[in-house]
Amino acid sequence: MHFSRASFAGQRLILIIALAVPQLRAAGHRGQVEFGGLPVPGVTVTVSSDSQTFAATTDERGMYAFPDLPDGAWNVRITMQCFAPIAQDVLVANDAPASHWALKLLPLDQIKAAAIPMAALPHPDPVAPPAERPAERPAAPPDELTEKAADGLLVNGTENNGASTPFALGPAFGNSRLGSPNLFTGGLGVILENSALDARPFSLTGQDTPKPAYNHIRAVATLGGVMKIPRIMPHGPNFFVAYQWTRNRDAATQTGLVPDALMRNGEFTGPGQAFNVPPSLISPQARALLNLYPLPNFTGSSRYNYQVGTVDAVHQDALQSRLNKTIDNHNQLYGGFAFQSTRSDTPNLFGFQDASDITGIDTNIHWQHTFRSHLYGDLGYQFSRLATRAMPYFENRVNISANAGITGNDQDPMNWGPPSLVFASGITPLTDAQAAFNRNQTSALSDSILWSHGRHNVTFGGDYRRLEFNYLSQQDPRGTFTFTGAAAGYDFADFLLGIPDASAIAFGNADKYFRESSYDAYVTDDWRINPELTVNAGVRWEYSAPITELQGRLVNLDIAPGFAAAVPVTAQQRPGSLIHPDKHGIEPRVGIAWRPVSGTPLVVRAGYGVEYNTSVYQTIALQMAQQAPLSKSLSVQNSALDPLTLASGFNVSPATTPDTFAIDPNFRIGYAQNWNLSVQRDLPGSLVVTATYLGIKGTRGVQQFLPNTYPAGAPDPCPACPRGFAYMASNGNSTRESGQVQVRRRLHSGFTATAQYAYAKSIDDAALAGRGQSAALIAQNWLDLRAERGLSVFDQRHLLTAQVQYTTGMGAGGGVLLSGWQGALFKEWTVATTITAGSGLPLTPIYLAAVAGTGVTGSIRPDYTGAPLYAAPAGLFLNPAAYAAPALGQWGDAGRDSITGPAQLAFNLSLGRTFRLRDRFHMDLRFDSTNALNHVTFTSWNTTVTSAQFGLPVAANTMRQVQATLRLRF
Repeated sequence: MHFSRASFAGQRLILIIALAVPQLRAAGHRGQVEFGGLPVPGVTVTVSSDSQTFAATTDERGMYAFPDLPDGAWNVRITMQCFAPIAQDVLVANDAPASHWALKLLPLDQIKAAAIPMAALPHPDPVAPPAERPAERPAAPPDELTEKAADGLLVNGTENNGASTPFALGPAFGNSRLGSPNLFTGGLGVILENSALDARPFSLTGQDTPKPAYNHIRAVATLGGVMKIPRIMPHGPNFFVAYQWTRNRDAATQTGLVPDALMRNGEFTGPGQAFNVPPSLISPQARALLNLYPLPNFTGSSRYNYQVGTVDAVHQDALQSRLNKTIDNHNQLYGGFAFQSTRSDTPNLFGFQDASDITGIDTNIHWQHTFRSHLYGDLGYQFSRLATRAMPYFENRVNISANAGITGNDQDPMNWGPPSLVFASGITPLTDAQAAFNRNQTSALSDSILWSHGRHNVTFGGDYRRLEFNYLSQQDPRGTFTFTGAAAGYDFADFLLGIPDASAIAFGNADKYFRESSYDAYVTDDWRINPELTVNAGVRWEYSAPITELQGRLVNLDIAPGFAAAVPVTAQQRPGSLIHPDKHGIEPRVGIAWRPVSGTPLVVRAGYGVEYNTSVYQTIALQMAQQAPLSKSLSVQNSALDPLTLASGFNVSPATTPDTFAIDPNFRIGYAQNWNLSVQRDLPGSLVVTATYLGIKGTRGVQQFLPNTYPAGAPDPCPACPRGFAYMASNGNSTRESGQVQVRRRLHSGFTATAQYAYAKSIDDAALAGRGQSAALIAQNWLDLRAERGLSVFDQRHLLTAQVQYTTGMGAGGGVLLSGWQGALFKEWTVATTITAGSGLPLTPIYLAAVAGTGVTGSIRPDYTGAPLYAAPAGLFLNPAAYAAPALGQWGDAGRDSITGPAQLAFNLSLGRTFRLRDRFHMDLRFDSTNALNHVTFTSWNTTVTSAQFGLPVAANTMRQVQATLRLRF
């Protein structure tokens, strides 16, 4: 049977009316429970009249509702542990306003007297008749219950204890005054960090570079409460507003290898031989670009000769607000608004100072409706917008390329500046930011309904999102020249002669207007079969349409069988995205939580789910939009057919395609199957141990390769075949297996700690992001994609994390074995530390040379010589003798991601205390230190075997930093 959208909408309206009609017979009762002006979730509310009794619990906004109560007098009783009970008669009528209840904290001696030892707690009776158990109103449905399925997997929570409740620690805002609460709560805070308390940045060269002065300043103001205007709005909405003002300056040490005076004049020693380029042969373009390089500021090293300290500035203003209002027994509105503006100035090693300006807003509004006591709906709308402006140093200032005599690149003043220069030998690349003014926005509509029936909580709903990506930017407007030494035997000699080995450029269609629609629908059942077994099962359908461009300015290549020919086709010729949609995104999900033996602390959890990667289309559209015939796009190698120079290196090549990217029109969205199994048990000493196994199987991963390419020195197998473009397909696969053990000590006597060790291994043959150069995402041999299978970039074999927290005693004496002023001084301090230690991440060795017939560099790997890789000479961490240039006519045999990067270690420490100044005023003082031991941890190794920096660290993590926070709460 077929239903139109109109008929379906009409049937749903009839259903809503039918469900709402019975409620007209009763007025109902609703209300909100607060403490210190803030809503309190989880409060038990019981109403009784004669022989009828009903119960409910408050949701995350402190709201509760009894929509089907008959008119008349009812007794309301509100109870929650540690708070004084409230009992009061209310009159239920159609025009009765919502009730507002303010909880009062019990005195400490009464709280202790009411505590029940764990051994005295009765076991739950799974066979108790329903009449003996009060009916509870479930919490308000979240936006997407399917994304929070793990929250429903806890059976009789063995992990639930005081440390995990919102009342175990002092609330972020508010106070514990036993009298009438304030109408408003709020806070003022300041977070300070100064270079005087921080360690100086680590120097990769060993040179003593002075530490620049800098500071971080953040100020925070918050205000929340109830908007009450006497006689006009006696019961107004709850609101919360927070504003953060940030002014930061950050120091960094930048290191590089720059040409010295002799090299600038053509006199230098290259690898294995001396070079002398006569001054008369030095190209004027090279002389002009050399003026942008600084002179060395130290000597004695062949790997580095320049180091400078830089300071960047970040200014940020951020505003967040929330509002919720109960309209009547069945309707409630809530929503929020956020605004953020970030301005920054970032200098680089060359002294170019680039600026950026980012402005974003995010707002949402939700209508929550109660159809009847066990049926709730939530309809929401969200709008977000982000505007990003990048302003490079030379924009509208100096046309470096034109002044140097370089032609063929973009001459728009917005894109003035030098071309990028890349050197295989390790000379610091000449680079600067790209100009951009991008405006992206999203409109989203969501609808969900929660139906509670017996032991089932069923949630179903859907979402629709309309995404707009409006770009005013170019991909590579100034162009890129790569020098590998193919012409004169040394890359810098090639530069002086003005002969690049490869060139690339992409500009045109600066303004691009991408559009995408995304849909999803889901249904989930949280089924509590019995107190020992819970099953959470559901299915989700997700679909994101391929991105289109408003004016059809997308280009793909029609590929003949065997890549024998390639013809450009535009979306103007074939309206649409040029990619067939993939609507098969069905995602089943199931999770169970099972207590094998009733009343024991042993809990078994398991889950399985499928997730699709629906966010791949944006980067694809960016590459399709910047191509011929609508734009200029080239990736060319220097050859007799295509002689490249600095003056004219961006000419259309007769030997390569004028397009640099193509995608399989039958491209499918990748998906991952996830499964897990965990066993948890309580141990003596307030310990909880959990053992977990996790598995992931990825299918249809992204792969990229260069059709019709061949190793250097081999004969061209097909001179007439098209080449020079990267082809994207969805044939990749990946696997990940992980086992982890966690031991946690619950909060007891002020001490809590967690330690977790994980062992994992991840393998894939996909073009995953994070491999450094973009070309490293491209397979080396397009005819042997299986050779790309190796460790994943995120494969961290060992990872150990530990968190420890201790709070000194409370009360008059402080519980710290001290009395008097000493006890008052040392009590209530909290010390916390986090330690993370892990093995290094995989890295790929790179032999920087152009792939024959293309201008692509960075995808070729060297040959492995058999020498021990980690038996490095003094001063290095990798052995250069382990690699050599690939043999002529062959691809390099070194494996992808075959190098293990540096081990990781982080040790952070914090100390804080809350001072109770008066009943309504609290002051928080906190000190946080990152890398408290000031331990040097490197981020990665340089793995370009042709570089002078091969085997050296690329950068070091931040050294010790200390931050102080002072906050006043009222």
